[in-house]
Formats: sequence, structure tokens, C-alpha cells
Amino acid sequence: MSLYRVKQFYWSLISKMDSKDKDFVDNILNDNEKQLFNKLATYEQKHCINVAQDVLRICKEDEISNEVLIKVALLHDIGKVCKTLNPIEKSLMVMIDSISKGKLKRLNSLKSVDVYYNHAEKGYNILKDIGNYNERFLYLIKNHHNNSIVGDRELDILKACDSRN
Repeated sequence: MSLYRVKQFYWSLISKMDSKDKDFVDNILNDNEKQLFNKLATYEQKHCINVAQDVLRICKEDEISNEVLIKVALLHDIGKVCKTLNPIEKSLMVMIDSISKGKLKRLNSLKSVDVYYNHAEKGYNILKDIGNYNERFLYLIKNHHNNSIVGDRELDILKACDSRN
């Protein structure tokens, strides 16, 4: 288990939304999106904000104007609203997945395992059902954990920021 995972667990325990976080979300998401976003556990919300702020930083550095990618970053884990995992459950899932070398995936009949592995697809379906998003937006949500896709600049930025946060 890496030191990063220990930090991630610690962050999940102490995560809080402050007024700057709420303002950031308010400036990017519409009311329906905020309602959905607020269904995420606080530590997941904070993770999504950190990813979005990292995306914003990279876009500024690389002179990429991409408000859509920032919104995608805020909503990339929205599939996790299907089943909230507390920090201990999530940590156990990560450890068991690592120890079993991915064999945990076979137990996807368990809702927590299903959401852990398939939250990107679930998020894609949730947002697709809302119907206000173009295919590119949905593609980025659906593939934010797909490591077989390389060379897609926006997706690469999203994946890199997600893995750092």
C-alpha cells in the first residue's frame, strides 16, 4: 500500500467543504447538477473539487480554454451517488482489490463492489438520462478510468488530475 493511499484515507476523514469550495461549485454547476453533486459524500465532493481545480490550473498553464473539462472534473465521480462508501469501506475495497489483483471485481453483484468498479459507467448513464450533455462530455465521464485510451488531451488531463487527487 502506497503512502499516497494513506494520505488519501486521511484526507477522506478530514474533508470539509468551505465557502470557497461552495463558491467554486456554484460558479460552475447549474442547480440540477449541484443537487446531484451534493448527493456525493463530502470527501468525494472535495476530491472532485480538487480534481477540477487541478484541471483549471493545467488549462491556464497550457493556455487551454476549457470550461467544459472543469465541469466534467466536478462531475466525473457522480456515479458514486448510487452507493456511498464511507472512508473505511473504500479503503478496504482498495486494499482487497490490490491483494486480490482485481479479482474482487468478480463480486460485482455486491452494490459497493459494482459502484467501486463501474462508477464511471454509472455516472455516464445518470448524466445521459438527464439529457443535457453532448457525447464528448459523456465520453469523458465514462472513460476517466479507461487506461487503454491514450493521446486524448482532455481525457489525459482528467485522468492525470484524478490520479493526483
